[in-house]
Amino acid sequence: MKKVSKVFWITLTLVLAATVFAIISPTTFESATANFQAFITSTFGWYYLIAVTVMVIFCIVLAVTPIGQIRLGKPDERPEYSTGSWFAMLFSAGMGIGLVFWGASEPLLHFASNPPLAEAGSDEALKDSMQYTFFHWGLHAWAIYAVVALALAYFKFRKGEPGLISATLVPLFGERMRGGLGTVVDVLAVFATVVGVATTLGFGAIQINGGLSYLLGIPISFWWQVLIIAVVTVLFLISAWTGISKGIRYLSNTNMVLAVTLMVIMLIIGPTMLILNLFTNSLGSYAQNLLEMSFRIAPLDAENRSWINDWTIFYWAWWISWSPFVGIFIARVSRGRTIREFMAGVLLLPSLVSFFWFSVFGSSSINVQKLGIIDLTGLQTEELLFAVFNEYQLGAILSVVAILLISTFFITSADSATFVLGMQTTYGSLTPSNSVKMTWGLAQSTVAVILLSANGLQALQNALIIAALPFSFVMILMMISTYKSLNQERKDLGLFITPKRKDKKLK
Repeated sequence: MKKVSKVFWITLTLVLAATVFAIISPTTFESATANFQAFITSTFGWYYLIAVTVMVIFCIVLAVTPIGQIRLGKPDERPEYSTGSWFAMLFSAGMGIGLVFWGASEPLLHFASNPPLAEAGSDEALKDSMQYTFFHWGLHAWAIYAVVALALAYFKFRKGEPGLISATLVPLFGERMRGGLGTVVDVLAVFATVVGVATTLGFGAIQINGGLSYLLGIPISFWWQVLIIAVVTVLFLISAWTGISKGIRYLSNTNMVLAVTLMVIMLIIGPTMLILNLFTNSLGSYAQNLLEMSFRIAPLDAENRSWINDWTIFYWAWWISWSPFVGIFIARVSRGRTIREFMAGVLLLPSLVSFFWFSVFGSSSINVQKLGIIDLTGLQTEELLFAVFNEYQLGAILSVVAILLISTFFITSADSATFVLGMQTTYGSLTPSNSVKMTWGLAQSTVAVILLSANGLQALQNALIIAALPFSFVMILMMISTYKSLNQERKDLGLFITPKRKDKKLK
């Protein structure tokens, strides 16, 4: 393999070491990750909440100030991809499997099983269920991605720096970022990406297994999940071999068609008025209570604090661990757009689509639960969506479409990640060799299998929270560095925060 950096060998060694440890001593591995995860959530929960909220504010400030006029590329450059394809690619990479996995289950669990504040099954719990789901999948999630994506796109396409996380910190640390310090930063980014994507592949395998179990009666087991990962690995490696312009773009467009089809059909055959009313009401509640939710840590309430650790802190860690991968990918496909256009596309539109998605599938599952047809809370999370479909017309068809959608999201996420990992371990090359991409593709799938063998979903969640913490510190530095450079360019271009005063002319 030509032109691989030290980051490739160091990170691959770390991944292999963790894999061997998990194979040789699975009990110790599971215990160690669980203890470390508990320490992080109890000690750094406040930090996660503040840091991610600062990222939201950072993105909004850049969008509404004159800095938003700066283009991510040369002044005369225009976007490489159409707006439709651009949105499809960033959305597929950014949420993907998670939307399908949690679409019906998260609002239901917040309503009927484990509500954040109110009594389970109450009207107040119904309101809170969708409001907190919006919170977890809305502006905060996409702001995390936007911070990394903006920094990379700006320094790569505007300043001509290598497409590396470390290159975005040069304004703060100078040439040290091109040496050992930069290697440490890039290793943290690549390691977080491997764990983040492997976790999502694990979620995807679990839900495909759940869907096939519900439809065909096959058992939900570790070995079926291994087989699913193996099959999808072959498919995404084939896609990765074809390159970003062909494979990922076509798959992303397919994802959007399948997702919109599934959502529209469910909107029509499901409780349409409940969906529309709950979407509208929850949007208002989300906007009204956003600040309070952003800082809610419940220091004197152990039960509520546990809920925040299990949901909010977990999600912030998930998005942070995914941010190197998704951010780099979004940066790659966002060349030529202004910062204001970029923020509107990355921050606002995906959030609104996510809100409507959860309104459609969450309302449908809550409706089934309230009617008492079946106790959905007694099912495994991976089976829940298919159980909901089973209670509506065209249920079997919807289940098949959902399995196809999960599979294409699965392939898109892994395919995009192999490109990003290849780019980060070949000195920022936009055309990493196929051998490097294949290596990372196999590594991701291997880690997913190891985590599933350790303790299923819980092991996946533990690994995410652990991998996210060190990279979150890098993200704070990225914001400072990016703003420093952008603000200097704003001054150089004569873009003013307040309008320049003009002398009045006598008429």
